[in-house]
Amino acid sequence: MKVLKVSLLSFTALLLVGLGQAKAQYDPKALASLDEMSKKYSAMSGFKATFTYSMTNPSAGINESSTGNITVKGSKFHLAMGNQEVFNNGTTVWTFLKDANEVNVSNYDPQDDDITPTKIYTIYKKGYKYMLVEEKTEAGVVYQTIDLIPEDRNNPFFKVRLIISKKDKTIKSWKIFEKSGNSYDYSVKTFTPNLTLTDSEFVFDKAKYKGVEVVDLR
Repeated sequence: MKVLKVSLLSFTALLLVGLGQAKAQYDPKALASLDEMSKKYSAMSGFKATFTYSMTNPSAGINESSTGNITVKGSKFHLAMGNQEVFNNGTTVWTFLKDANEVNVSNYDPQDDDITPTKIYTIYKKGYKYMLVEEKTEAGVVYQTIDLIPEDRNNPFFKVRLIISKKDKTIKSWKIFEKSGNSYDYSVKTFTPNLTLTDSEFVFDKAKYKGVEVVDLR
């Protein structure tokens, strides 16, 4: 009976994913909003934001949350969240694990499928269908909910949901839905655009982390 229950749940999940993909389309209204949003962020010299983050999986009893901040300049970013910091200067990625006082160094591949903070406003341009789900008003601001559905059915996630301000085209939040049942929710709390940032902000400086162990994975 236990095996049958798991199989039934798996079948139901696949069915729901299939239905979501069948409904997805290349919605011109969604595309217009996404293009305006992407143009806005791409034109910025740099920006900083603070956010809340949560990872949930109801069936597994997982409900975790934390806060973080992000600094972005073009393809470069510095992300601090929970017990780790990620530095990406466009060619190299340093992932610093605070608890272990260890930094892992790897090459950055802009062609990989990972959703990074510098890709969230451009990922729709290749490999996704998109549709405008709804518009709703909160505190006098109209927000558009847009779903991105991967064209590749082997992708580990089946949907990315963006909530965008209709007026100024800033991203309020995005949520990633995995086929495993995990969902990852990022909600922007403060946003500071058009900053002048130095490239050194996106490079891990070993001298600032006493005794850190460097693990070079390149």
